[in-house]
Amino acid sequence: MTADLSQLVKAYDVRGVVPDQWGESLAELFGAAFVQVTGATAIVTGHDMRPSSPGLSRAFARGAAARGVDVTEIGLCSTDQLYYASGAFDLPGAMFTASHNPAQYNGIKMCRAGAAPVGQDTGLVEIRQLVESWVDSGAPSSDATPGTITQRDTLEDYAAHLRGLVDLTSIRPLKVVVDAGNGMGGHTVPTVFAGLPLDLVSMYFELDGTFPNHEANPLDPKNIVDLQKRVREEGADLGIAFDGDADRCFVVDEQGDPVAPSAITALVASRELARHGGKGTIIHNLITSWSVPEVVRENGGTPVRTRVGHSFIKAEMAKSGAIFGGEHSAHYYFKDFWNADTGMLAALHVLAALGGQEGPLSALVAQYDRYAASGEINSTVDDQTARLAAIKTAYEGQEGVTLDELDGLTITAADWWFNVRPSNTEPLLRLNAEARDEKTMTKVRDEVLEIIRG
Repeated sequence: MTADLSQLVKAYDVRGVVPDQWGESLAELFGAAFVQVTGATAIVTGHDMRPSSPGLSRAFARGAAARGVDVTEIGLCSTDQLYYASGAFDLPGAMFTASHNPAQYNGIKMCRAGAAPVGQDTGLVEIRQLVESWVDSGAPSSDATPGTITQRDTLEDYAAHLRGLVDLTSIRPLKVVVDAGNGMGGHTVPTVFAGLPLDLVSMYFELDGTFPNHEANPLDPKNIVDLQKRVREEGADLGIAFDGDADRCFVVDEQGDPVAPSAITALVASRELARHGGKGTIIHNLITSWSVPEVVRENGGTPVRTRVGHSFIKAEMAKSGAIFGGEHSAHYYFKDFWNADTGMLAALHVLAALGGQEGPLSALVAQYDRYAASGEINSTVDDQTARLAAIKTAYEGQEGVTLDELDGLTITAADWWFNVRPSNTEPLLRLNAEARDEKTMTKVRDEVLEIIRG
């Protein structure tokens, strides 16, 4: 009987509870399946600070090496540091992390050479099917001479690459509070920021995969309370929070107020367009603010709207030759970083923009934050399809209202829009609404929630 790993292998990665859902024996099979599907002759692996990560990562390396593949282990790293290694070495890669999930979880983010994504449409289904077929019997034996497993430190090279993409040498001195959430930002920030005109106040830089201070998920407001308080106490110019694997960054201004990821997307887009002579394509997912495509057009660029999810963004960036892409979830993608997402590079752009002028961050980002937004609101429902159909029926045919189903259901009017999309893994509907003023946004948000939860 073939095993069913559908609860472990998600749309973009592998993620589950250790040891309940998976462990080192499965990790070894994933290593073998990964090299078979990618056709790799050599790969690179890395891992975060979770207690189970080193063992899972080494098991994956064993599975790959047994099939004749040479493995370069870069050890403790952020996810974007693994993407750096995949790009710089031109090798497929595997990062062991569960990002912002609680301590008992772990997972694998896989990529092809050059940090190209491995998702449900780009090899992950085939990897899952192979592992499922091998669970009982083990991976078939290989005639290949076993590959080598060697270690290499890439932190300095990764930091130098990022600093080569954003010039911070001439900015005014800035005081910045960084909350690493006991995640991999505590490993990467000191090296990346070294020698820059920054007065760094560090919070929770001790690597601890049990997350003793708060979850390493800065999109949840309760997890940035400590950062907000510290920014105000220190009189800092800004605060930056990283998630567990430090591929996302979240920014708060000098008053401790959160800066919307859409505003960061617009700010970085304007800088990247300026760097490319006012020309270029910018990718944004369909629930980023109206501000993003507006700013892109104002700065001479071409905005392209995509579905939510890194595999869709990366695929569209490769197809269109886009120079930058951003998501509402604080993922930022750069052509100069192999189309991969790196929160650290986005953070450097924010520091460069702020330090290149005299005003506070709140004033700088005001021009990029033009509308009232609900944020993402999750509702548990019995029947996702029926609730979406009810919303469609309620708004379809209204004068001045358009509808599209690129990803879930998006309804747009002259002064507002909202999107409702189903979760792939839970019985949830996710609502995002935006309007030209707070009163209109609140009205639209509440009307839609009444249908969803009715």
